[in-house]
Amino acid sequence: MKRWMERQQQQQQSGPAGTDIAYGEDPLQHLDFWRATRKDGAAPLVIFVHGGGWEKGDKEMARGSAKVSHSLERGYAFASVGYRLVPSATVEQQAQDVADAIAVLVRQAATLGIDSRRIVLMGHSAGAHLAALVGTDPRYLDHAHLRTDALKGVILLDGAAYDVPRQIAEGGTFMHDRYLEAFGSDPARQQALSPTFHAAAPNAPSFLILHVARADGTAQSEQLGEALRKAGTPAEVQGFAGSGLKGHMAINRQLGEKDYPATPVVDAYLERVFA
Repeated sequence: MKRWMERQQQQQQSGPAGTDIAYGEDPLQHLDFWRATRKDGAAPLVIFVHGGGWEKGDKEMARGSAKVSHSLERGYAFASVGYRLVPSATVEQQAQDVADAIAVLVRQAATLGIDSRRIVLMGHSAGAHLAALVGTDPRYLDHAHLRTDALKGVILLDGAAYDVPRQIAEGGTFMHDRYLEAFGSDPARQQALSPTFHAAAPNAPSFLILHVARADGTAQSEQLGEALRKAGTPAEVQGFAGSGLKGHMAINRQLGEKDYPATPVVDAYLERVFA
């Protein structure tokens, strides 16, 4: 973990900063935006939601990462969303922050050179949970005056807590207290914050659900994919090598690197949904 944090800090220092855009009054309600250069008109947009166990992290975690540079090379604009953190904010407020950030980018599409009809939401870890929640529970986008089809798709990177009650029951002791801090002990609230329980339509048009070889992440990903497909929403689930915290971090840190196995999978998905 220490080595990953050191590398993350090096990436943040070495990579180009995006344009800071506020979408709310709180200091954490900001996003970074990188404009893509295209000769054929407005650019598709990838919006990234960082992880950190719902209580850590910020928008600058994407700075210097291969995800940003690779997206720009392919002609896709990129945004990294910051959001308020537990315990100062609730998970419900975090999901609304993500939806509100999407809405600001949609409203500013013409100025930013974005094709607002081609937007994909991507998240890692806790950010994958929030992306999945926004993509399945329409109340967050509704509140931001958007429909679920404002997104062309959702990409989830080794997420957790798609089924919160199951995650708490089966996830072991490593994150148990953090799950309870984020989701509480009320079963009704836990279900309300579980994307798998919202898999019935309407949903975002399609999902790409990626995971590494972690038992709980694999089970949660497969369960969500099955629930979405049962409801008629296309959902591809694919696993990759890597275990424990190292594998969990690698799928986020190395995505976009040409020799990382998940990169061509994401590339093919984006080509398909942005076509």
